Parts: sequence; structure tokens; C-alpha cells
Amino acid sequence: MKKTIEAPLGIQRLLDNLPPDYNLMDREMLIRAYHTAETAHGGQKRASGEPYINHCVAVADILAEMHVPPEVIAAGLLHDSVEDTTLSLDDIRRDFGETVAKLVDGVTKLSHLPRVSRGDQHEEEDGEFSDPEILSPEQVSKRKKDLATETLRKTFLAMGDDVRVVLIKLADRVHNMRTLSYTKPDKQKRIAQETLDIFAPLANRLGIWQMKWELEDLGFRYTNPDKYKEIAEQLAERRDTREQQMEEIVASLQKLLEQNHIKGEVSGRPKHIYSIYRKMQLKGKAFEMVRDVRAVRVIVPDISSCYITLGVVHNHWRPIPTEFDDYIAAPKDNFYQSLHTAVIFDDGKPLEVQIRTSEMHQNAEYGIAAHWRYKEGGKPIEEAYEQRILWLRRMMEWRQDVDDAQEFVDGMKTDVFQDRVYVFTPRGDIIDLPAGSTPIDFAYHVHTDIGHHCRGAKIAGKLVPLDHILQTGDQVEILAAKQGGPSRDWLNPSLGLVQTQRGRSKIKAWFKKQNRDQNISQGRDLLERELQRLGLSDINLEDIAGELEFKNAEEMFEAIGCGDITTGRIFNRLSDRYIPIIEQEDVIPVSAPRSETASSEAVKVLGLKGLLTIMAKCCNPAPGDPIVGYITRGRGATVHRQDCPNVLHMKMNDRDRLVRVTWGEHIHTYPVPIRITAYDRHGLMGDISNLLVNEGVNIVDVNVHIDRDSIHADVADMRLVVEIKDLEQLSRILTKIENLPNIMEAQRMRGG
Repeated sequence: MKKTIEAPLGIQRLLDNLPPDYNLMDREMLIRAYHTAETAHGGQKRASGEPYINHCVAVADILAEMHVPPEVIAAGLLHDSVEDTTLSLDDIRRDFGETVAKLVDGVTKLSHLPRVSRGDQHEEEDGEFSDPEILSPEQVSKRKKDLATETLRKTFLAMGDDVRVVLIKLADRVHNMRTLSYTKPDKQKRIAQETLDIFAPLANRLGIWQMKWELEDLGFRYTNPDKYKEIAEQLAERRDTREQQMEEIVASLQKLLEQNHIKGEVSGRPKHIYSIYRKMQLKGKAFEMVRDVRAVRVIVPDISSCYITLGVVHNHWRPIPTEFDDYIAAPKDNFYQSLHTAVIFDDGKPLEVQIRTSEMHQNAEYGIAAHWRYKEGGKPIEEAYEQRILWLRRMMEWRQDVDDAQEFVDGMKTDVFQDRVYVFTPRGDIIDLPAGSTPIDFAYHVHTDIGHHCRGAKIAGKLVPLDHILQTGDQVEILAAKQGGPSRDWLNPSLGLVQTQRGRSKIKAWFKKQNRDQNISQGRDLLERELQRLGLSDINLEDIAGELEFKNAEEMFEAIGCGDITTGRIFNRLSDRYIPIIEQEDVIPVSAPRSETASSEAVKVLGLKGLLTIMAKCCNPAPGDPIVGYITRGRGATVHRQDCPNVLHMKMNDRDRLVRVTWGEHIHTYPVPIRITAYDRHGLMGDISNLLVNEGVNIVDVNVHIDRDSIHADVADMRLVVEIKDLEQLSRILTKIENLPNIMEAQRMRGG
């Protein structure tokens, strides 16, 4: 007689959903994990009022759907136990083994900041701040933010060793987002923004589209609730008509496959609200112009059937030439494979078609987790899984070199989450880089020494500046010196010379090998020069070091000199404290506050700076309304509400003239006088004003004097008043101005 396991009701649904290859011992371990978690979390409630154990089971349920190994689901049940209960990692190790303990440790939040080289005088103990009476609310908030960032760093480091850690973290975030409505509004927005910035891109990088779409939609729901509700309501209004259309399209395509003796399954592809919003943003179209996009997916047995199906679809309906992508022959950087095409359907409207095999579909839905879910001939897809793991680790090669948690998370955003570009060496080798990379990033990717000695670059034989953004297909040749090393300017984020964490880590490593006294001297010079340029030269440097949690100013200078911290990051940290100096000391006539009524100056037209904009009288759009622009003949663009009858009933041939427009941001700015000294040349003022416009900085006053009697050349003395939001922005624009041709100096003036 077969022995049965008595399972509690709370876990029965999870047991029913387990993969069929789980044996009796696997199920028994999960029941023990459930009992352990239930006991540990006994009496604890979620914000929704439900027992905390329900969250643990929900996370395990999401993991079970991926068909992950039983140790991962056990860790999912126990993922909060060490963090929120008296249970210890040693207890878990004893009862469930080393693997489960490591996975739980990887997703456990830090309760205190780790000890760092700057000294442990600020360390917290037992999860509480050591002397809470001394800390201001702002300091407490900052410490919480630092802890959250350190926790993310810890998780990403663990992910480099075992990708299963991040699967648990993603499952935890999915369920937290599903229940986010029970938390406070300010917390909702913070968690949702973090989800869009970090967790949805992480799911995308791992190829787990199922999680990516859900995290994006839920994140969008709380970061932009009005736009989310607007799109959701407009989709709901047409649901019945759309579902009927999709049934007819699916039936028509299924019949076409049968007529051509192709075995395949056709299904409608779900519309995701965030993807609709992104399409509206990227293409500058109102909802009315993207609502008719229908999409179907065809699953066929093998790769040859994919291409046969593509030919049949193209032969039956007219393809749209610019809408075809072959991701089977050239997979996406996260290993996604499928054929994408778009055709004009029988009703004259476009239809998107995706064609893929069952294995490709599993890979698309579950990404790296498909290794456990999908089996071919009874064997796991070991080769594809190993390729993914090696690729992920290669993108994170720099992870052990970065101690600062914020810098680490920023590095993940640039080097791991960012889209990729593929460029060529002169010999034709393909180099895979994050989008936004520069020639210096390319040089360091090829070889560290080439990066150190890089002095210039050519693309297709033509010289380009070192801040040039590389594009897919570029053939890059690095011009290297025989001696010397990197410049400290390369680490200045304002110059945009190095965009990848990999490149920054190698540059910092070079400077750290230099003489300590040299780094201290260079760091002091850099900081003092920047403080003087910003008009803050009378600030005590020991005070700044203390604020940044260094033991003394000398330690801070060394960190600046070897690139561990940039002056830009320092001013970002100090802006809240020192920005009032700008307000109090710069005696400048300040213009009256801007009116809240709609004006053309409050509107930005995507890609068309300086275009005249006029508010349409037919619908009188007000700030906050969803708007769209219409390019007129000779009168710039008129701005309409998106639901304006004149827009909705516009003729089809006029819709091409609709453009995306947005309301300008209302950010508190401060008028600051700056002085620029330069050798005069044609177009100098135009270059400066263009730079400031691109940085989003408004010029409120200009005074230019040209000294024609100068010995060497005509010298221009320019005095501008610009509106800036913080010291970091001021530092950035002064640095960029000084890097323009003929500029000798740019600095802030004191007292006007």
C-alpha cells in the first residue's frame, strides 16, 4: 500500500501544482519547510491583515510554476524567516541543508550596514541604530535607503554565484507588487519605481517575460496611476469587440495552417498596459493610434516549420516591409528566439504575428528558469543554461571590485540591465557592450592595457571623439599611446567618457596602484578646485569628510584621487545642505512665479526643440491633461487634449502629423550667476546656449564683453544667470562648458 503524506490545507494547492517529477522526499521536505515557516511567523500579519505565511506560500507557488528544484521552493517558503523571526541560518542549515540555507541567506535583507574601510563608528547593532536620539529623521531615512541599497548589492553578488537566488527575489517582488495596494501611498510609489528601475529589467535580462510584463504593469499602475487607469479603461471599453475580432483572426490563421498541412497552435497575445504606454511614448502616438494593433502567436513543432509558416503568412497577407525581425537566426541578447512579422489583415488593419517553437516559447516565458521546466528527450537543456550563466557572469566580472553599494547598483543598471550593442574590431571580431558605451568602454572590453593607453578612436576610418556613443555595426579602431595611463577626467560622469562599470573599475584599479601621497594630492586639488568653481571655497573640508562618513579629510582626498568617489557624487550628497547658500547669497532679481495656466512654454515637443507651440482653442488643454501635438502648415504645432473630438475624428492621411508632446516638469530651481572666460570665436555663444538647453537649464540673463585689446586674441567675458536645481547640476554644466573649444574657465560668481 502506497504511503500518503498528510499535508496541511494551507499548502495543499502548492503541492497540487508541483512538477510531476518531484518524489516523496521532495514533497515531505516542502511540508516540513511550510511547518517551520508557519511556526516561525506565527501571529505575524501582512499589511492586508492576512497571516504572513500566506505570502510565503504565494512566493513558493510562483516558483513552483517555473518547475524549479525543490530546494528553491523550500527556500521560497523560508525566505523571510531569518529576517523577520527568531529562526537562524544555522537552524535552516541543520534542518534543510547547506543549499537551502545559502539561498535563504542570499535573499535575506541586511539589518545593519556592513563594516567598511572608513571605520565602524557609524555601524548599527542588532538591526537598530546605535543611538537613535542623535539621528535626525533625514539621517534615519538615509540609513534606511543605504540598507536597502546594500541589500540589493548582497542579492546581486549572490546571484553571480547562484542564479536561483534572484528567482526567489523576483517571485517575492511579484507577490509584494500584487498586494501593494495595502501599503501607504508614498511607499507604494517608491517600491513601484524600484520595480520598474531594477526588478523588471532584471527579469528581462534573465529572459523571464512572464514576470517582466507583470512587474512592469504593476509598477506602472502605482508610478503613473492616471495614465494606467486611462489606458485600462479605454481597453475595457472595447474588450468585447476586440475579443470577437481576435477569435476570428485566430480561427482564420488556424484554418490557413491546416490548409497547408502545418501543425501549429494559434493564440491571441495579451495586451500589456505598460507596453502600450511605451509604444505611445516611443512613437509619439495617442492611444487611438495604437489601439488597433492586434497580435497573435503561432507555436509550431520545429525551426523549419517556423520559416514555412512565415512564408505561408506572407503569401496570404501582404507583409509590412519594416516590421520583420528574425530573432531565430539572430537571437536577442537575453537568448530570446522568435520570428516577428506584421501583415495587413483582411479588414485592412495591421496584425502582428510571432512564430516560434514550443522550446522557444518556454524560453521566452521562463527564461533562465526554462532549464528546469522544459526537457527535450528527457534531458535538461544543460548547454543553453550554461551559456546563460556564463554570459551573466561575464557581464558582472567587475562585481568584486566595487565596494560602494550605490555604485554597484548603478553598475548593474548600466552593464547588466541595459540593452546591448554589437560592434566590431578591425579584425571583424564581435564585441558585446551595453547600449550607450563609448570607445573607451570598447577599449577596456578588448584588453585592460588598450584601455589604459587609449588616446583616440576611429569608426569606419573616421576620427570620433572619446565620448561618441557606439551603435550596433560600428567597426572601432583604438588609437593607443605606447606609454602613460588613463586620465582622471575619464571618471568624471559629467563628461560621459566612460559609461560602463567594467571600464570604471579598471580605471580605478589603475589609480589605486599609484602612490598614496599622489592620490591624496590629486584628490585635494580636484575637490578644492571644484569647490572654488562652485563658490563654496570657505566650507570646512573636515566637515565634508564627516558628512560622507570618512574618518578625516585625507581619507576623503585619497578616495577622490583613486576614483572611489567622484566630486559629482559628493555634491549630490551635499546639495540638500548647501543649496540654500545659492538662494541666500546670490542677490539676483528673481522673476515672478510661473502661472499655472497652460502656456506654450510649458509644453515639450519630442525631437523638435524650439518649435512654436499653440494651445488649441477647441479643447483648451490644461497642465496634467493627456495631450498630443499636431504639426500645422506654417504655424508650428497646436496642442490638443488626446480626447479632443477634432483629433479623434481626424482623417487618416492627417494622422501622420500628430507628434508626442508632454507637459514640462515643475521643478524648484535657483538663479545662479556664472562667469565664463574664453577666446572669442564664431558660434561660441550658440554652443554654450545649446549645451544649456540640452541640459534642461534656463538662461535668465546674459551679458557679454569682448576685450579687443588682448595681446594674443579677442577674449570674451560672459556673465550668465542660469536656473539650476542643485549643486550637482551646476558642477556638471560648468564642467561641460569648460570642455567646449576656446573656453578657458567657467565658474560660479559670488554675490552677483
